[in-house]
Amino acid sequence: MAITRINHFQAKPDKVGALRDFLRSVIARIIDAPGCRSCELLLQHDDPTRLAIIEVWDSVEAHQASVSRIPPNLLQQAQTLFAVPVQGAYYHRVSEVNGRGDR
Repeated sequence: MAITRINHFQAKPDKVGALRDFLRSVIARIIDAPGCRSCELLLQHDDPTRLAIIEVWDSVEAHQASVSRIPPNLLQQAQTLFAVPVQGAYYHRVSEVNGRGDR
């Protein structure tokens, strides 16, 4: 069963372009990782400081393993771009969990 990871980011107003470039570089590093089915960067329609990445993976473990493709110093540098802490969570398609939200 595939797992979807949705990550929400908010850039500091003067760091929007830098955050967008950073997120594109992250996607380039993980898109060919084992278990990655898709990865898409989205910009919020009415607030360009807000971005999201929607990833579809074979498993939570495959997603977590992909993080090793991003150098720790790059992740640390990215912290200067965020206006608020990054939020992310894993989701299952409702049709895959019995239609009621339980497994």
